[in-house]
Amino acid sequence: MTPQKTFTIALAGNPNSGKTTLFNRLTGARQHVGNYPGVTVETKEGLCRHNGVEFRVIDLPGAYSLTAYSPEELVARNFILDAKPDVVVDIVDASNLERNLYLTTQLIELNVPLVVALNMFDEAKGSGREIDIELLSKLVGVPLVPTVGHRGEGIGALLDAVQRVAEAGERPKVPVRLGRELEDHLHQLTELVEKHGLGDGVSPRWLAIKLLENDDAVRRSIESTEANAADLLREVDQVRTHLERVVGDDAEIAIADRRYGFAAGACREATQTTQTQRLDWTDAVDRIVLSRLLGIPIFVLFMWLLFEMVFRLGAPPMDWIEQGFTWLGATVRSALPESELRSLLIDGVIAGVGGVLVFLPNIMFLFLGIALLEDSGYMARAAFVVDRVMHRVGLHGKSFIPMLVGFGCNVPAILGTRMLESGRDRLVTILVVPLMSCGARLPVYILFAGAFFAPNVAGQVIFALYVLGIMLALLMATLFRKVLLRGPTTPFVMELPPYRVPTLRGLLIHMWERGQLYVHKAATVILSASIVVWFVLTHPAPPASVGQLPPNQRAAFAVTHSYAGRLGKLLEPVLTPFGANWKTGIGLLTGFAAKEVVVSTLGTVYSLGEVDEGSKELRGALRRDPDLSPLGACALMVFVLIYVPCVASLAVIRKETQSWKWTLFVVFYTTTLAWLMATALYQGGRLLGLG
Repeated sequence: MTPQKTFTIALAGNPNSGKTTLFNRLTGARQHVGNYPGVTVETKEGLCRHNGVEFRVIDLPGAYSLTAYSPEELVARNFILDAKPDVVVDIVDASNLERNLYLTTQLIELNVPLVVALNMFDEAKGSGREIDIELLSKLVGVPLVPTVGHRGEGIGALLDAVQRVAEAGERPKVPVRLGRELEDHLHQLTELVEKHGLGDGVSPRWLAIKLLENDDAVRRSIESTEANAADLLREVDQVRTHLERVVGDDAEIAIADRRYGFAAGACREATQTTQTQRLDWTDAVDRIVLSRLLGIPIFVLFMWLLFEMVFRLGAPPMDWIEQGFTWLGATVRSALPESELRSLLIDGVIAGVGGVLVFLPNIMFLFLGIALLEDSGYMARAAFVVDRVMHRVGLHGKSFIPMLVGFGCNVPAILGTRMLESGRDRLVTILVVPLMSCGARLPVYILFAGAFFAPNVAGQVIFALYVLGIMLALLMATLFRKVLLRGPTTPFVMELPPYRVPTLRGLLIHMWERGQLYVHKAATVILSASIVVWFVLTHPAPPASVGQLPPNQRAAFAVTHSYAGRLGKLLEPVLTPFGANWKTGIGLLTGFAAKEVVVSTLGTVYSLGEVDEGSKELRGALRRDPDLSPLGACALMVFVLIYVPCVASLAVIRKETQSWKWTLFVVFYTTTLAWLMATALYQGGRLLGLG
């Protein structure tokens, strides 16, 4: 049999061009996510097969150009230059053709094998625009294929074109002409580049353009590899200075103008509008959802609907998972004799991991709702709606999106800060995301609110905790921007994509991409934490004489005698100022590993075995604890809201900031703030006679 051919294709394109949707359509579940070496910018990789050919598909980060002003642009450019994919597929939003073709001109300048996918072709036709595909293909000198990514239309034709270009090694047939003055100087620099043998396989014309643009990355590369770099760059500077005198403008701006001129000319030649006046329904909806009067109420309504969906739809599968783990624990208990192994499996692994996975439906439905908001186009509008508030704290609307994701899980929320162009904004957002009430804290709220308050009051208490987290995040962002990370606020520039009907396939893929982080966390960090918690709660074993005591007294003595009990007693003086005791302190300690473990730990501490946040036995045990009170429960929940995020979140913070300093700072400031807020609430309440 003939060996199967394999080609590497790189997907490039503007943000909101449908690139990720097309990538998901091509690769399905056969994909994985990773960071580009040396930076925190995400790339995705997957496989697809067509006509006996295997395609390794790389989804590059969305970028408006290849000028290397942002990490995303630099990653996209460096991958194309260094990895040399067999074909670059430029995903172009056909309904926004002129602006999207700016990136196409730069890919043509790179002189790489190129195919353009005119995506969202249905939206272009729906807006009254006819595109002459054959003529536009001749004008830009590369194959063009119309596609509708979310419906899978044109995928086969696109892969046919990619295969043809890859096998033939076709390059763009038409260079982007930049005008006589620029071309004369460009020709001069191209000869200089060829004379010195620069570029190592890179197009000499592209390298000359980058030198004219005074591209920092290219200049640094030449300085580090060329022996007589100083003399060469001096010649380059002379050519650029002369050019700027001739054209009367900065060389980079002049080149950008010519690129836009090329794109505009091609669009004028190859497109025509069939409807002269047509109000886009996207604009009509935006007049309502972005209005000053209705924008915030509509946003609050959508958030309420989101959480209502999460808890109503999540309740039945949560019960099924809980029943499954209860059955599993009982099965293991009956199958194994009493031993350390049985205790480890039941009280450590099953109780610990089961107590976490029971919340998986809530987490998955939350991510499904967030994916629905993103894919429909509303999430970008939500960022605009809250921009005025965010701007006052030194951030802008984009920072709100990862903060919203933080309601589900802080790990993907911290990863989501990559969308922010400013490193300062990214860092501030990372620092305040842990103050958003993630899904792992919710079981603790439900347990204590349900134990000490009537059902109608408990809901209000939990809602107040979510609001407090948001207010604290905004307050701390203001403080960080004014004290630690001073600097100008980045202008809010975020494209509003047209409203679209999300596809079920796309929603499920986006939900799973984030949800699998939670599952991975349960299978690694939380499993390890559960085993550690089991060990410190069951060791050292109590003396044999304890066996004569009644079961409840024997279990209570074992907890007090354990390493965890001793540590809890040691820390009790730090806990009592906000109404906690050594038992709840043990639960808080395990929360350092994962907040989900707090409830199951308290079940063990109160000698109740496997429990969940709805356990009547555990709620009763908390109410009967003489050290606890409704005021203390409120203070304890405030502490849980604020104190140090879980180990998985800290690991991601370390990875994203590339700094142990900022990671340890998060540990210190959140725990200190939690103690101060909880103590102030408890002591203030007692002074007012509420204790």
